[in-house]
Amino acid sequence: MSAFAELPLLIEPAQLACRLDAPELILVDLTSQARYAAGHIPGAHFVDPKRTQQGQPPAPGLLPEQAKLEQLFAELGHHPDAVYAVYDDEGGGWAGRFIWLLDVIGHRHYHYLNGGLLAWQAESRELSSAVPPAGTQAICLNIDPAPTATREYLQSRLGATDLAIWDARAPGEFSGEKVLAQKAGHIPGAVNFEWTAGMDPSRALRINQDIQAQLNSLGITADKEIITHCQTHHRSGFTYLVAKILGYPRVKAYAGSWGEWGNHPDTPVER
Repeated sequence: MSAFAELPLLIEPAQLACRLDAPELILVDLTSQARYAAGHIPGAHFVDPKRTQQGQPPAPGLLPEQAKLEQLFAELGHHPDAVYAVYDDEGGGWAGRFIWLLDVIGHRHYHYLNGGLLAWQAESRELSSAVPPAGTQAICLNIDPAPTATREYLQSRLGATDLAIWDARAPGEFSGEKVLAQKAGHIPGAVNFEWTAGMDPSRALRINQDIQAQLNSLGITADKEIITHCQTHHRSGFTYLVAKILGYPRVKAYAGSWGEWGNHPDTPVER
């Protein structure tokens, strides 16, 4: 049995620290190259966050090509029995996006370190400069479309009573005051809850303990299909992650996000 078998998706530093030697663990660091080099959790593999995105305008947040995903996961030593623990240094955006990637490749064994590297450091836990070896075995992945909402799918669902569109952008982007695409504003019916509002700076950017109540007050509830987005599905990596942690049964990421929606000629917009 896996050392992580009884743990929830959201784990604390102490729960990870005593399992760093578990043979099934693949520990993923999504900070920056400089921060990783300065000291990371022992055994962690660095993944440049840019590798989790396609990177092509106008919608850089779309899924990378399958061959690039296979290269990335081959380097991590991916295998069916692997258990991933994922962290970043920003409260969960890039880590959440990586967990979405794991859902996309059909791998459900994963955990998020609450607060990431900041929480680990706040407890004065060990850091390392050692770089684990990269995997060399080629792998083939099967892509599951279920965790992703395409633009066409989202447009087909607009106005549905069982849909909550969670916009993780800043209020100025949502209102249209700040323009980052050809169109300004938001997807009709979307609810704005900026990603950083879900983090607690006093607890090393751990997820707010009252996050469920906050979402309930906005109508982002478990009885609805949740489709979350931002500009490039980076910030909404956090909101995707939160919905998963809370056990919401129907969660999708709109990977195209506002970069696609706000630049497409046939998409409706509200301000």
